[in-house]
Amino acid sequence: MDQSMQPITGYAGGAPLATQRQRVLRNTYWLLALSLVPTVLGAWVGVSTGITTSMGMGLSAVVFLAGAFGFMFAIEKTKDSAAGVAVLLAFTFFMGLMLSRLIAAVLGFKNGSSLVMTAFGGTAVVFFAMASLASVIKRDLTNMGKFLFVGAILLLVAGLVNIFVQSSALMVTLSVIAIGLFSAFMLYDLKRVIDGGETNYISATLAIYLDIYNVFQSLLALLGIFGGERE
Repeated sequence: MDQSMQPITGYAGGAPLATQRQRVLRNTYWLLALSLVPTVLGAWVGVSTGITTSMGMGLSAVVFLAGAFGFMFAIEKTKDSAAGVAVLLAFTFFMGLMLSRLIAAVLGFKNGSSLVMTAFGGTAVVFFAMASLASVIKRDLTNMGKFLFVGAILLLVAGLVNIFVQSSALMVTLSVIAIGLFSAFMLYDLKRVIDGGETNYISATLAIYLDIYNVFQSLLALLGIFGGERE
């Protein structure tokens, strides 16, 4: 692995703090872009094979939670080595695979492809807006973390409840909340990297990837509900 891509866990060698922070941010963006490749591949495999669609909602939720938390634990354990990049990319493939159920459902609409591209474009707009805001905002956002975390837990619990309730109104509500919540998380996570609060680019990539994933998923769900055109 290139020396500049080695995970950074502290400030060593007497390099200026600004230089270290820029290196972490640059490596985070590089790995974030790379992570989209296995995500798309995983989604394509899932849509092509129908493997996630064949699972019931309950089993799909169990596989998703077990796989996601298992991968995140493994990433945390390997983040200070080159293996961390491989584990992260495997995780993003898995997340793409899990997203394929929703993508397949949206592609079933006459305008499904355009809805997917609209969700992707909307997510890109949110990301660039939050990245721009994070680079200019001066306020310390550290205290936001605990409130955002509590919000994410409540959202997860409500989402699990809706697996059994199957309420369209609740799904719409949760999707709208998720877009706002994870957009705020995106700002918080990007600001932490810029301010030097996160010094490991693998951990930083994981956090921002999850923000982007959740915004995209929620946008796509809303577009499918309100914009899907039947054949």
